[in-house]
Amino acid sequence: MLSGSGYTFSDSDAEAYVTLVETADGETLENGVKEAIDNFVAGCKTDGIWADINAAVILAGARTLTGALVPLKGTAPTNVNFVSGDYSRTNGLTGNGSTKYLNSNRAADADDFEDMHLSVYVTGSRETGVGGYIGGSASSPHAVLGNATGFRARVNSATLRTLGTGTTVPSCIAVSRPNAAGYDWCGLGQSGNQVDARVGGETGDITVFARGGASLSACRLAFYSIGSATTLADLDSRIATLVSAIGTALA
Repeated sequence: MLSGSGYTFSDSDAEAYVTLVETADGETLENGVKEAIDNFVAGCKTDGIWADINAAVILAGARTLTGALVPLKGTAPTNVNFVSGDYSRTNGLTGNGSTKYLNSNRAADADDFEDMHLSVYVTGSRETGVGGYIGGSASSPHAVLGNATGFRARVNSATLRTLGTGTTVPSCIAVSRPNAAGYDWCGLGQSGNQVDARVGGETGDITVFARGGASLSACRLAFYSIGSATTLADLDSRIATLVSAIGTALA
């Protein structure tokens, strides 16, 4: 399959996504950016994690904020107050901690209570307070929040846990619940498993840069995903490679 600029895609889903981004941008992407996206999608399929991603947005690579909000999978997010100056093609989208967030438009109970993941890729301005990276409302059983070191999270569980002590960015921060007993986590150079029994879900939508539209964060993100339980090491590696390759292509 050949795109208009002469790049040959290996994956049809990647090509379809790039076409939508280019339409939103009104201009073609560089071949290096296309290759980064193509390799990401194909690599996720090779790893067996593509089917686990039910909603995802690459907040980098596109020429415009409009293009960056085109969904890789799932429904397009609703932009609440972000403007073009908040967007960097290499580093992603930066919140302000007060008025700006994304509504993913994916219901907090769309994924099974014992089969769910949330992820973000933080490129800078790590959240050190109470701001949310991604999650439901304040009472939601799933959220990923900031902390002085490490991060705080829960996924379909009653207790908000402090996970890890890392501070290194860029980093994928993610949680994945594959069963009723507990969930896996990774972030800021560390990873582990948290034993916490599953509880029920909630109504409402998952928001990004926030917790259900509250507890907003001024972090900078280049990717988010929501979906079924997944292998976090593989997801982490694929996202890191994607964002790095986009940066190299645009250097």
